[in-house]
Amino acid sequence: MTYEQDSVCELVRKAEQNYITGTTTIGKYVEFSQYENIEKIDAYLNSKHISGDTDSMGREKPFFNIVTSAVNIWFRATDIDRKDIRIKPTKKSDVVPAFLASIHLQEWMKREGFGTFLNDWGRTLARYGSAVIKFVESGGELHCSVIPWNRMISDTIDFENNLKIEKLYYTPAQLRKNKNYDQEVVEALIESRSKRQTQGKQHKDNISEYIEIYEVHGELPLSYLTDNEEDDDVYQQQMHIISFSGKKYGSRYSKGSSDDYTLYKGREAKDPYMITHLIKEDGRAQAIGAVEHLFEAQWMQNHTAKQIKDQLDLASKLVFQTSDGNYAGRNVLTSIENGDILVYNTNEPLTQLANTSHDITSLQNFAQQWKQLGNEINGISESLMGENPPSGTAWRQTQALLQESHSLFEIMTENKGLHLEDMLRKYIIPYLKKQLDTTDEIVTTLDEQGIAQFDAMYVPSEVIKQSNEIIKQQILSGQIASQPDAQQLEAGIKGTLAQDGNQRFIKPSDIPTKTWKDIFKDIEWEVECEITPENSNKEAVLTTLSTVLQTVATNPLVLQDPNMRLVFNQILTETGNISPLQLAQVAAQPQPQTQPQPQAQQPQQVLQPLTQSNK
Repeated sequence: MTYEQDSVCELVRKAEQNYITGTTTIGKYVEFSQYENIEKIDAYLNSKHISGDTDSMGREKPFFNIVTSAVNIWFRATDIDRKDIRIKPTKKSDVVPAFLASIHLQEWMKREGFGTFLNDWGRTLARYGSAVIKFVESGGELHCSVIPWNRMISDTIDFENNLKIEKLYYTPAQLRKNKNYDQEVVEALIESRSKRQTQGKQHKDNISEYIEIYEVHGELPLSYLTDNEEDDDVYQQQMHIISFSGKKYGSRYSKGSSDDYTLYKGREAKDPYMITHLIKEDGRAQAIGAVEHLFEAQWMQNHTAKQIKDQLDLASKLVFQTSDGNYAGRNVLTSIENGDILVYNTNEPLTQLANTSHDITSLQNFAQQWKQLGNEINGISESLMGENPPSGTAWRQTQALLQESHSLFEIMTENKGLHLEDMLRKYIIPYLKKQLDTTDEIVTTLDEQGIAQFDAMYVPSEVIKQSNEIIKQQILSGQIASQPDAQQLEAGIKGTLAQDGNQRFIKPSDIPTKTWKDIFKDIEWEVECEITPENSNKEAVLTTLSTVLQTVATNPLVLQDPNMRLVFNQILTETGNISPLQLAQVAAQPQPQTQPQPQAQQPQQVLQPLTQSNK
């Protein structure tokens, strides 16, 4: 394929044809078609046979679905929630920017509905092994979505470095509404309406109000934008919105063929698509998901279920045999089902045929073997499926098996975390930085740990600032400068902050010209994006922390021994839930002096709106 000879529409037509009919040679005995693979996955997810719903005799074939439960287990075992995404500093100077970046990130995720995106992303990964995600800036907002595989046309070996083509269907109103499209081309295209189709050119429905559009992204010669042959060797990331139909409306609407339409073309800063995998496979762009691992097991389950069904159907019929020649060539089964009366000659025997089902147990055992094999391939144990272990199985043995089963999913979850880190560095944090070229104050709601961390950073600097201001005013008024009482200032600041409850109001700086963008300069490469494992053994962590707490509560002086403190800190580090640095930070924070309260009153934390936000 040469870009210099083909138009964008011709590139799309060739890419679509190669994607649907072409195959990839992975090895001497392995041919792979991503299109057929995805179609087969979709069929199995919807309990449909790829060879038809009936056999050669017109009998229905059952579909004994075992892939859906496997997908659900993969989905649950690799789940990541919005709260598990954190930004951590890598050096002391990044402590405050990382803390504030986490606040901005959480606010954006709530506004964008990132939790729903994570669920859609996780389910697609469990089904197909890979998922294509898309980040688009529109109207000053960054939107993320998971692109269905049946809408994508891409290279089946190298996704990143080739054209990405997304097939969309728009109504005439949607096309006219988008003013970025060439409206003359839009009007010409609306006249050639077509029905929505699958990638295999099958009609999805009978609605003909939709128009097929191809959204093309990739590095192409700059001549596609400038129509200048000198730019054939200059490559630029571009976006093209095209369509083509069988009707001709004049070559002035297109480049090349008269039935090609270019609605939009232009440069773009970065590729909006990103492919993610649970476990990447060599030689193919799409990884292997839970469904594909069960292709053979699902086929054998259906085959065995069909054999059992045929035996039971035959055993349910009353079949007779006779030596009467009058019945030669007649379908006795049909006659019996229709309720016909049998008439036979005198002295001719009429006996029932022995058609009882035989050895169904062997078929059931055979199917169970394939099901067990599929579970072993997918790393699914009885405990993960919620089944009770055999009687007499030790609890510790069940826990060990469950932990071993989770080890595969921990690798998958780690890979998801690495992809999330790429999303944050490539798309999300740069977008947040771009939107934060302001000095606006933000309000955030924090948990107890976040409040302690914020106050530990804010209070000391605020004490110093207020102390310097008091000394400055004393000097300007001609008084003898004296050092203010730091404890009194600190108590006043904490009292003011306490009125905010679990909310905090934050400005980038007291300097009016300093913006959030200045605070977050190059932060995407200077911080660590941590994705906490959702499937950690919480029971074991809680048991460990409870034991440590009981030990310290019984003998608090034990931590004064350096060796014991080393062991204590290592235990907290291994749990992964509490860092020794967090305890050190809380310990270093001055504790407020509390006054005894009457028994009838209970201390409460009240959220109050403030009129002054300069805290």
